[in-house]
Amino acid sequence: QVQLVESGGGLVQSGGSLRLSCAASPRSISFNTMGWYRQVPGKSRELVATIGSDRSTLYVESVKGRFTISIDNAKNTVYLQMNSLKPEDTAVYYCYLRRNNVYWGQGTQVTVSS
Repeated sequence: QVQLVESGGGLVQSGGSLRLSCAASPRSISFNTMGWYRQVPGKSRELVATIGSDRSTLYVESVKGRFTISIDNAKNTVYLQMNSLKPEDTAVYYCYLRRNNVYWGQGTQVTVSS
């Protein structure tokens, strides 16, 4: 059973930083890609950033230069470092892992005040 446990969300002022973590279990699980989506009420889930098993990365245009995705393979944990946060970054952030299927975390709220 694949489980994804997220942490690191919260409330921050505009211009501030947060780091999200997503720990996948079991630790031995392999994947094609891991990453983060976000969702605001009334809108569809939006891809934010992904990282492949080859460590290639992809970002949505609106976060390029501000967000950085990374992975600690020993811990099977993906991180999303978010700098220069803006109110429009406010959303529930969901971690995902893709292999044969797609698995989702429970979501963590990020709120950026102006």
